[in-house]
Amino acid sequence: MGVPVSQMWTVAQYVLSNRLRGRRRYPLVVMLEPLFRCNLACAGCGKVQYPPHILKRHLSPQQCFDAVEESGAPMVSIPGGEPLLHPQIDEIVAGLVERKKYVYMCTNALLLEEKLDLFKPSKYLSFSVHMDGPRKEHDFAVCRMGTYDVAVRGIKEAVKRGFRVTTNTTLFDGTDPEKVRGFFDDMMALGVEGMMVSPGYSYSKAPDQTHFLERQRTRELFRTIFSRPKRHWRFNQTPLFIRFLMGDEEYDCTPWGSPAYNIFGWQKPCYLMQEGYAKTFAELMESTEWDNYGTPERNEKCANCMVHCGFEPTSVDRTFTSWRGFWQTTRATLTGQFGRPATTPYQPTKQKPAVPSVVIPIESLKQAS
Repeated sequence: MGVPVSQMWTVAQYVLSNRLRGRRRYPLVVMLEPLFRCNLACAGCGKVQYPPHILKRHLSPQQCFDAVEESGAPMVSIPGGEPLLHPQIDEIVAGLVERKKYVYMCTNALLLEEKLDLFKPSKYLSFSVHMDGPRKEHDFAVCRMGTYDVAVRGIKEAVKRGFRVTTNTTLFDGTDPEKVRGFFDDMMALGVEGMMVSPGYSYSKAPDQTHFLERQRTRELFRTIFSRPKRHWRFNQTPLFIRFLMGDEEYDCTPWGSPAYNIFGWQKPCYLMQEGYAKTFAELMESTEWDNYGTPERNEKCANCMVHCGFEPTSVDRTFTSWRGFWQTTRATLTGQFGRPATTPYQPTKQKPAVPSVVIPIESLKQAS
């Protein structure tokens, strides 16, 4: 696994202490969105579709610190938007590191090289670089040519300077499993600590609504990808979550495991759905009708969701609170095998792309910003 032992130990202690206190619902990682503004407009993302006056707003460092401390979670993921566009992102990261929170700063890495001097290497900080597959597929997904090469340069420089670097890959229908396997090899060759993979979620505001995976297609894709895993692959997520994606585990979502905080407050019920906001974390936990979410039977919006922010917390809980989960995790870690091999390989859907036909060159980035 691509997770340091100290971090695993911290998380294990946190999970077990909450269980011993009888807490059924507790946060594992805060999804801290300091802004929605971005320097890309990816076809599968609904986060940059806000009006200009909203995109200009951002959280202050103190608001970020207060939210994280209020939740008590040991880990913080900083998505967006593009966090490196925040004028005080270095203060936010430094403050969270000082509080000994494990921080994953999600970035498309277009500004990573020039912003690295703002940060110091730490076991508490990891740059989570969004890489949606090989060069051609990645550039097409983010609608800007040349982004893959810029991100690779940023990864190399960050690794060279001693930073923790992971990758975050979102897969959609039409993905070629063999190309994904080759992409994993490429990322490992760059020296990243670990990789994270997840199917995309069908944001209602996303320009492309035709390439999101249905649940059965998700299982077929990931079973095909992981039927023959390579021992040098390292993942920044639990083996149980990968088994879940392959269809070898059945889990309910735990939306409270990754609560989201942004300029509007605490987002109900999770990072992916917008059904109101709470002013405080306590209000979020007490006022949200959690039993209305998490499975297809409870909510149609959850029908095809298998995204990491909902099911990774469930997998972590099972890893540290059940002998079966612990054994499955140990076996996968020792053998490098996650689940049963595919009997019916995934076949990419042949359909016309629904994303913009014109992919903007990377050279226009500064002009557009």
